[in-house]
Amino acid sequence: MKKNLEDYGLDLHCTMILEDYQAHADDFAIMKEIVLGQLRTCLMKSKMVVNTIEGRIKTEESLAGKLELKGNKYRDLHDVTDIVGVRVVTFYTEEVDKIAALVDKLFEIDWENSVDKRKQLGKDTFGYMSLHYICRIPTSLYCDPAHPGVNSFRFEVQMRTALQHVWASMNHDTGYKSGVEVPPEHLRSLTRLAGILELADEEFSRIRKELTDYRRKAEQLVKDGSFDAVSLNGDSWRSYLALDPFASLNNKIAAINQAEIQQLSGMPYLEPMLQMGLKTLGDVERMRKECSEKAYQLAVYQISGTDLDIIASTLGLQNICIVYVAEKGGAKGIEFFLNSLNGPSKYNAGTAQRIFETFTDIHDM
Repeated sequence: MKKNLEDYGLDLHCTMILEDYQAHADDFAIMKEIVLGQLRTCLMKSKMVVNTIEGRIKTEESLAGKLELKGNKYRDLHDVTDIVGVRVVTFYTEEVDKIAALVDKLFEIDWENSVDKRKQLGKDTFGYMSLHYICRIPTSLYCDPAHPGVNSFRFEVQMRTALQHVWASMNHDTGYKSGVEVPPEHLRSLTRLAGILELADEEFSRIRKELTDYRRKAEQLVKDGSFDAVSLNGDSWRSYLALDPFASLNNKIAAINQAEIQQLSGMPYLEPMLQMGLKTLGDVERMRKECSEKAYQLAVYQISGTDLDIIASTLGLQNICIVYVAEKGGAKGIEFFLNSLNGPSKYNAGTAQRIFETFTDIHDM
């Protein structure tokens, strides 16, 4: 049941602020939708992925509680800067400043009242870390004479990492909300936890940077043809496939029946090749060069005399792998490959035997 304003027990000044809050409910709803919409659009255009972006309008009860505690601080409702609040939670520490730059471009920033909590902690202390911007919606973004409050009221944007958000939420629940002083031994535990989470944040960012650097280096090595220097993994295999190394073989196979080539991803072949003992792209490249001719001959046996007019772009790679394992392990090697590629099946043994017999015929030619 909705309270009457006098039920909050506030003085006249605070009651008038609360009354003003009720009168501008529509303004606050519009503000929240504009801010969330603009941020989401901007993030999408910049291709930035965040953990969460959420907004809220301070409830009447929450505002009344705030006015009860420090109502004399506010001259009027415009002095309350967090009635509309938006929080952007990122994955990495360096992304907080990138989000801040986007907010700066979108809205008018009240720098005097904005706070960077990260810079308020001493070098030997740990605690709440978050970047808070107090903003206004510029008239260039939205202007409606019926709702001037949308441009005059300020709102808060909080930016922090997911781990900073975890600590802030826990600290808020165990400390601030309780309304009592936190015992020293528990405060020390909270501080230790803050330090651990801060270290984890830094480690995630460091690992991300190193992985990014590795990917760039691997891509360049692949482009330069330095395949032996690149380990076979998801990133390097993707870069290798981008060179379309099996195109020549696939075109040759397609020419048998004048077939079209349907493009399929070669990524599923990564795990089978690793299980085959290939460790670098150099190993893959040598396998490609050594087995391509027999892979083509195998394809001739497979599709000549048929009316097949579409082949998969992975057929060349598949036959290369089959030739490779057949030469090393016979029918069992082919069965192992099929199980690894498509999953175990009671039919793989028979299929492998038939393929190996065809391979043997080619080998004897």
